[in-house]
Amino acid sequence: MSTPAYDGAAILGRHLRRLRHNPGLVILTQSMPVTMLLFFGYVFGSALAVPGQEYRTFLVPGLLVATAANGIMTGMFQAAQDSHRGVTDRLRTLPVSRVAVPLGQAAADLAVTAAGTVPLMLVGLAVGWRIEGSALGALGAVGLLLLFRFATTWIGIVLGLASRNEEAAGQLGGATFLLPLLSSAYIPTDNLPGRLRTLAEWNPISAVSTALRDLFGNAPVPTEGAWPVTHPVAGSLAWCAVLIAVFLPLAVRRFTHGGR
Repeated sequence: MSTPAYDGAAILGRHLRRLRHNPGLVILTQSMPVTMLLFFGYVFGSALAVPGQEYRTFLVPGLLVATAANGIMTGMFQAAQDSHRGVTDRLRTLPVSRVAVPLGQAAADLAVTAAGTVPLMLVGLAVGWRIEGSALGALGAVGLLLLFRFATTWIGIVLGLASRNEEAAGQLGGATFLLPLLSSAYIPTDNLPGRLRTLAEWNPISAVSTALRDLFGNAPVPTEGAWPVTHPVAGSLAWCAVLIAVFLPLAVRRFTHGGR
């Protein structure tokens, strides 16, 4: 008997099997964050100074969050690929739960992200980053990171289903690389000019980066700034709740009705 849970599990299995048959894509997506860590940590790290801490200690939590934000790009590309190759239309004709198809894609992306977070954290430990807080705080940080990835994936699914073609989705997805640059993922926002600093501090990536640094025990919470960065855990949870509440129903509606 078809149920949302059964249908979602079937779609999850489909996406995982697709990744298994495309190992090059998995290797590329999992190795890119490690490459960026080494590049930013050793090339930019020699030129950037973060008051009170070593740059790689500041960088690793931010890079984890920037990688999680790539859920927009991967969600967009996978949804656009299925949509423009006719897979989505075939799934619409089947007696499956309307929420199961996008939910299965988001769940598969989350599973791959969880696996990919491990080597990135291990490389971070190898280059000098340390978890200086409690074990409970570290688990909370990982949980928050995966929740943020889950939330951003829904943005990508909506954009992918709405895209004109795979090429347009790929180009727009590549533009999401700019989002972490306008945040505290790679650099502190203290010295940014007024309006740019405000924009960066209200970027969800800044809130989650600050929350991870706090939960990992790498840096204290700022006492000045926008509400999401002075209350980073609450701000991160609020951002995730808003993103899921807005984009999950939009993704289900877009899957159900197509371009209408």
